[in-house]
Amino acid sequence: MTLQELEASIETDDQPPASLSPELQALWLTKKDRWHPAHDIAQDIHTETGSWIHALLHRIEGDLGNAAYWYSRAGRPAIRSTGGIDEEWREITSYVIQNS
Repeated sequence: MTLQELEASIETDDQPPASLSPELQALWLTKKDRWHPAHDIAQDIHTETGSWIHALLHRIEGDLGNAAYWYSRAGRPAIRSTGGIDEEWREITSYVIQNS
């Protein structure tokens, strides 16, 4: 699935496609503003990528201390000098798509 196909699914579908990886399911739900189900999935992904998604979710929530912890687990900087939530979402999603 491409980034554009995922974004189209987010716009038109009520549920994420069943074929998505857990990472892309969490990101799909994140973009649909379904924080809790996205968080439930992200906390069960025990990789740096899962930690990065988890960090983004806590950034969205406004819990920057918790986000900093998860950015650290992901090997990513907690303080982002540029870009907002949408830009980071696209960065993570592109990374997952390219590395799957």
